[in-house]
Amino acid sequence: MGAMPRIAIVGGGPGGLMLARILETRGVVAEVFEREEHALARPQGGTLDIHGDSGQIALARGGLTEEFLRVARYEDQGTRLLDKHGRVVFEESGQAGDRPEVDRTALRDILLGSLPADRVRWSHALKEVRPRDDGTYDLAFEQGEAGPFDLVVGADGTWSRVRPLVSPYRPQYTGVTFVEFGIDDVDSRHPGLARLVGRGKMDALGDAKAIIAQRNGDSHVRVYAIFRVPEDWAVRKFNFSRPAAVLAGLLEQFEGWSDEILDLFRAGNDHVVPRSLYALPVGHRWANRVGVTLLGDAAHVMSPFGGDGVNNALFDAAELARHLTEGEGDDWREAVRAYEAEMFERVVDSAQHAAEAVATVLSHDDLAISLEHVRQVIGGGDLVPNIGSQEAGA
Repeated sequence: MGAMPRIAIVGGGPGGLMLARILETRGVVAEVFEREEHALARPQGGTLDIHGDSGQIALARGGLTEEFLRVARYEDQGTRLLDKHGRVVFEESGQAGDRPEVDRTALRDILLGSLPADRVRWSHALKEVRPRDDGTYDLAFEQGEAGPFDLVVGADGTWSRVRPLVSPYRPQYTGVTFVEFGIDDVDSRHPGLARLVGRGKMDALGDAKAIIAQRNGDSHVRVYAIFRVPEDWAVRKFNFSRPAAVLAGLLEQFEGWSDEILDLFRAGNDHVVPRSLYALPVGHRWANRVGVTLLGDAAHVMSPFGGDGVNNALFDAAELARHLTEGEGDDWREAVRAYEAEMFERVVDSAQHAAEAVATVLSHDDLAISLEHVRQVIGGGDLVPNIGSQEAGA
């Protein structure tokens, strides 16, 4: 490969950081611009299942397998499927699986720790990408500009500020909204709920509603109450400045369900937030524009059912780095074109699966559909979505 372009990565989530890491190992410096003030400025979302055929490959290419194995939770791959009365319809320990869980914060810490301290420029919320006459680009932030850059990589999530340079599409609401909250110290403070959730995740379905409880690290459980409702329903229905009132309102929404399940709401902490789910069209693609490309949710945000989002982002990063450093002759522009062409095709299946899943969840036959799904994917796959990536800039 010939001379490397000057590269800016917009977004310091898993995909953007993985791209910076793999490039760094190959002697290529890329600057990462992240809107957050620091690594712990906001909760990073729940636990992630890292797939052997995508996310783990990316970690290996970045030389981070050993660090990943230190925090990976192979013991938390279990699945429990319940009806609204608390009857267990399906249960599997997941111990033989190869999609270990890792908290999103822990994964980000690994990636940040693998880069020089000055590689990520915090508190840089992108306002605009400004093309120059010579084909390069400047990045405009509240505090000034950076550039010029030959290649700008949008790794800035669902509401990407880079995407409009190559695509007119905006993510559309899927019709499904989550209300998320957490339960702290579940093993010591709520042993009954710890048994209910098990070593992994629990799905309870009924009345065209659902509850998913997902074990995270440090004895924390993340819970999602799931509804098929208008986009602004949750913020009209609940006052999220009063978490206790929201949890009480959720209890009312699930009236008639098993008390054992409803205890999840009674144990909830004060971090209660609405999460509306969005997606780009299946098969989303764009005409190549020299000097701009996308990865992860910026390129193909999809319903999080299936657990493919972060794995797609990590593998996008690994493949873009491979194309830039290994081949397409001496022209990095051709390397980007090749990456895009392959990525467009590679993510279609997972996007189609995610679209079908979100279209059928909370249907009148939801329990039977979920049971069939979990039987098909056991030993790989995940009924529990991680919706951290649906936040802006994630």
